[in-house]
Amino acid sequence: MTPFIRLHPADDVLIARTQLVGGAAIENVTARGLIPPGHKVAMRDIAVGQPVRRYNQIIGFASKPIAAGEHVHTHNLDMGPDGGAFERDYAFGADVKPQAPRREATFMGIKRADGRVATRNYIGVLSSVNCSATAARAIADQFSRLTNPQALEPFPNVDGVVALTHGTGCGMDTEGMGMQILERTLAGYATHPNFAAVIVVGLGCEANQINAWLAHSSLREGDTLQVFNIQDTGGTRKTVEKGVALVKQMLPAANRARREPCSAAHITIGLQCGGSDGYSGISANPALGAAVDLLVAHGGTAILSETPEIYGAEHLLTRRAVKREVGEKLIERIRWWEHYTKVNEGEMNNNPSPGNKAGGLTTILEKSLGAVAKGGTTNLEAVYEYAEPVSAHGFVYMDTPGYDPVSATGQVAGGANMICFTTGRGSAYGCAPSPSLKIATNTALWTRQEEDMDINCGEIIDGKASIQEMGERIFRLVLATASGEHSKSEQHGYGQNEFVPWQVGAVM
Repeated sequence: MTPFIRLHPADDVLIARTQLVGGAAIENVTARGLIPPGHKVAMRDIAVGQPVRRYNQIIGFASKPIAAGEHVHTHNLDMGPDGGAFERDYAFGADVKPQAPRREATFMGIKRADGRVATRNYIGVLSSVNCSATAARAIADQFSRLTNPQALEPFPNVDGVVALTHGTGCGMDTEGMGMQILERTLAGYATHPNFAAVIVVGLGCEANQINAWLAHSSLREGDTLQVFNIQDTGGTRKTVEKGVALVKQMLPAANRARREPCSAAHITIGLQCGGSDGYSGISANPALGAAVDLLVAHGGTAILSETPEIYGAEHLLTRRAVKREVGEKLIERIRWWEHYTKVNEGEMNNNPSPGNKAGGLTTILEKSLGAVAKGGTTNLEAVYEYAEPVSAHGFVYMDTPGYDPVSATGQVAGGANMICFTTGRGSAYGCAPSPSLKIATNTALWTRQEEDMDINCGEIIDGKASIQEMGERIFRLVLATASGEHSKSEQHGYGQNEFVPWQVGAVM
């Protein structure tokens, strides 16, 4: 096995499989100094201003002369004088291909009365505003398996009672984009199939009025949705007592849920990558993409997101758009983000993060080209705004920030009943009510943080498995987890603190 990886014959760089020292022979060049694992080494002399290619795509431009064999990173590679705004060929629909023959895998799911299928069976306690967060948590705490394990003993088919609270809901324009996003997010969770029933707790005087939210979301109170305010109930103690009583009323019906064979077409995965490194686009992300292709072939759905982290690679997605307007909607969202970052005195290349750079990623272009690999190779069926209900089957896109908890929150609100999360630096993450699988990009991470990782795609880097083989393993693990097998993050109790709706607009 070579100590380096060539991704495309036309690339200007190779990727170090292991740490390379000065003097090491790399094809026809000699390493000039230390090249850390996952980092890039130049395979030819590159003049200032010339583009540098990886995946046969431009990842940046030389900011100073680069000699063959030299480490290529932030000290000599940047976005170029135009900030990465060079022309791209969107070629809408050019790579659309016929649908693969339908396949029929099954998992043990929970069928709801409306025909939707759940992968988990929780009762949720949502807060309309930060002011009611403490009361909402106090209600859920009464049913915690850590502090009060006997509370749920009579209800073995209930996965738990979770409080999903947040830091917004007031100090915002009641008609603005921020409020619309919050309402969509809360509605998506309140109606999520992984919740058997939901309680929503408000304060009473907040901008996000519960009655207005119900009306805007076309929701009504009933056996599986109850709402009330602290001010109307008479204070914190009475609110907690009322919430606990309501949960106790909901538990018997929730416990009647039973798992039964269901088509994999009912699985919707939110695709995430966080703590990425130079291996992400080589191992875990394309392996997850292979699993996505399998899921789509079985009628399932996968949601790619994190618009700031597909920036510079969007042309690879527009080529797969089933209709021109689908591709154009994605570009509209890119333009919105360019404007949004500009008015907030930021830039799209605020990525990669320090940890990403330590792992070998240099520009957002490089990071994005690896990130889109999570989406596999099938057609792009639809583009959604944040937290919009996902109705299409197959591979779709949802506009979200790149910050993982915010992004995954939008995906779950849109209907994702599972999250698949690739990481190269390490991640501690979960996402109630949807189980989250964490996929390591390299074996060193797997060895170091195995208690948090669900599968090791470092075997691809190590030459022990192919991308397709790992894709099959991920797909099988998805089916097992959807059937009730606990992910590592669920074993650790993650999920309640990771509910983070996207906060847009002025805080007033």
